[in-house]
Amino acid sequence: MPLQFELCPGRMIGDSHPCFIIAEIGQNHQGDIEIAKKMIKMAKDCGADCAKFQKSELECKFSKKALERLYTSKHSWGKTYGEHKRHLEFSHDQYRELKKYATEIGIFLTASGMDEMAVEFLHELDVPFFKVASCDANNFPYLESTAKKGRPMVVSSGMQSMETMREVYKTVRKHNQNFTILQCTSAYPLDPKDVNLSVIREYQKEFPDIPIGYSGHEQGLYITVAAVAMGAKVVERHVTLDKTWKGNDHEASLEPSELSELVRAIRLLEMAMGSPVKQMLPCEKNCHDKLGKSVVAKGAIPKGTVLSLDMFAVKVGEPKGISPETMNQLVGKKIKVDVEDDDSILVDMIE
Repeated sequence: MPLQFELCPGRMIGDSHPCFIIAEIGQNHQGDIEIAKKMIKMAKDCGADCAKFQKSELECKFSKKALERLYTSKHSWGKTYGEHKRHLEFSHDQYRELKKYATEIGIFLTASGMDEMAVEFLHELDVPFFKVASCDANNFPYLESTAKKGRPMVVSSGMQSMETMREVYKTVRKHNQNFTILQCTSAYPLDPKDVNLSVIREYQKEFPDIPIGYSGHEQGLYITVAAVAMGAKVVERHVTLDKTWKGNDHEASLEPSELSELVRAIRLLEMAMGSPVKQMLPCEKNCHDKLGKSVVAKGAIPKGTVLSLDMFAVKVGEPKGISPETMNQLVGKKIKVDVEDDDSILVDMIE
């Protein structure tokens, strides 16, 4: 199983590759394809790697009674839940138009396939990877049929237990090695106490041979940046053009300025993570030359004296002398010259 793989053409994830940032437009486009295009452009301009939607074939996702249910929420786009969802659902031709637009401006586009027929369409649309929404993480026939198509997969894990996620891992792995699991809590907006970033560490232990990521519904940026610091290789955040718009997801979404700052913060963090090798760096030379300490004589030391620790002090000396970390190695050796009180002890003074 790969700890890194190609999620999109030419774009690797995992290992030391940059975190893959998904701007989840979802249905925050208000059912308007021109708004959807503006949001794709916004995601690109803000530095996200991918713009993502949610695709449903409504009769496959919902029962007839579910679609006929009255929907009186302030966020409703129709009298019934079916009318509401139909208002927000783009046609196949509209998705083709959006995919073409995203390609033209240079950003990847995909969608969560919210049912098996939607996945079939997305496969035909040639999306770079399949996103599995949390509501389908325990839908094992769906997972199996999706995994068999061979495209990389990103699986969210909201509303699931670790026991279920072990089965998700086994089910997908049997047919497809290129997948990642995202820690997620399905609440909008998400209270920080329910984020449970610690699950990222548990996933890394449970599934050490796949990249782990984070899908966040909290407000603000800090938690998502912390997820990247903990090793998240993919992050997903909902985005909007205006948090005050009608719709359940807008309040938990990032506006353009926030998305730009999140991308900047993640890239800065990745740079700061740097190397695990601890050593003095070239950028520290000036400070070391100015403030690095040396061994100096605590009192006058006559030529020929056998050195002992009580003869030494550690100070910022001029010129810079022997480093304090090697001071014990001087014990028992003879000094070749007279050394005055407070002078630096240099290597060429020792026999």
